[in-house]
Amino acid sequence: MLKKQFLIFFTFLTVLLSFCMPFSVSAYEITEFEINAKAGMLVSLDTGEMLFEKNIDEKVYPASITKIMTAILMLESDKYNPDGKVVMTQEILDMVLGTGLSVSLMKAGEEFTQYDLLHLVMVASYGDSTYLAAQYYGGTVDNFVSMMNQKAKELGLTATNFTNPVGLHDDNHYTTVRDIYTLTSYALKNEEFREVCDKSRYKFSTNYTENRTLSTTNFLLDNTTNYYYSLAHGIKTGFTDEAGRCLVSIAYPENKEYTYLCILMGCPNSSAKSYQFSESAQLYRWAFNNFSYKEIANSTEPVCEIPVELSLETDFVPLHFKEPFLSILPNDADESTIVVKPELNSESCEAPVKKGQVLGKAEIYYAEKLIGTVDLVAGSDVKASKILIAAKYIKNFFTSSYMKILLVVIILAILIFIIMCIHLNMSKIRKRRKKYIPYKEKK
Repeated sequence: MLKKQFLIFFTFLTVLLSFCMPFSVSAYEITEFEINAKAGMLVSLDTGEMLFEKNIDEKVYPASITKIMTAILMLESDKYNPDGKVVMTQEILDMVLGTGLSVSLMKAGEEFTQYDLLHLVMVASYGDSTYLAAQYYGGTVDNFVSMMNQKAKELGLTATNFTNPVGLHDDNHYTTVRDIYTLTSYALKNEEFREVCDKSRYKFSTNYTENRTLSTTNFLLDNTTNYYYSLAHGIKTGFTDEAGRCLVSIAYPENKEYTYLCILMGCPNSSAKSYQFSESAQLYRWAFNNFSYKEIANSTEPVCEIPVELSLETDFVPLHFKEPFLSILPNDADESTIVVKPELNSESCEAPVKKGQVLGKAEIYYAEKLIGTVDLVAGSDVKASKILIAAKYIKNFFTSSYMKILLVVIILAILIFIIMCIHLNMSKIRKRRKKYIPYKEKK
């Protein structure tokens, strides 16, 4: 029960952060080479800035990229136990016949651990193993697919729909590069997921076979191929005729100073060249060679100031960046084109003010492109004056709408009183005139 509550909270937090810190749209033009993928992106996982993007909101077919979602549901299931046993069934073997899926060649009754199963899904990308996982963790394959779509909804994948756990083509089985980014960012928070999808080889044994070796389908990780890229790690390949060649991967140097996520969908299907691997490596080299962190502003120097009311100490309080702002920018970036545009919550603020109190935000632009937004906070405490506060309340009282209504009522009451007084006096005068009519003597 606690595990479920934690997962629900963690999912909510991840989705919340994804809305609070969306990746920047400041993609750069690539002139050194061409990207043949139908859609894709290269984004910094450190800052959320996008260096390359192409058709990130267009519908694409995910093929086996689907298994990222499958693996996450496996790892988050109450049934998941790395050492727990699962058994291949004849029902599953019959299910994949004629589908064209790659299969593990397991036999009905063959037993292995759930940890092995995770590798069969993510490293070797076997269809029969993935269906077995769906049935085991979902009760039925259909129920597992419902779980996939529910998880997609929780993560805010608004342009994604699943009809199967393996990525078989279906017109209603689709996603976008943007949604894949959100899903993958979430999955990478799971250490076991990162560990498994980063392996080029995995050895395991079953009750029928000993020392079986799985090989990754991701040639960026395999140093026996021409596509090996030493900085690459994980994550998942995919292919169908309709989806084209697909790859989701990350890359970082040994010190992990920079971490990039690359998604390429719909690469050409060519027997001569695997574009999904070569173009991912090109994008990584381009980013590592041409971009670096630059500190736009620190949190100790004021950006601007805001007028302060109700204080005798000062008339203004300085505003600072809530935290230092770092951005991935070209190595030859012209820093004179970096512009900080403050936007205050109001024209002034009232004391007391606490140091670190958010009083606005600042948009940062490079070469007229928005590259980030940072909260602006008070750089110091400001105490309020009791005298000024009292004066404010008195002023507010006499200028309040209630006071205005009261004054109107009083004025009306006075006018009515005056009118009544005049009316009464006039009545008395008329009565006196009637009572004291002058006597005229008869002649």
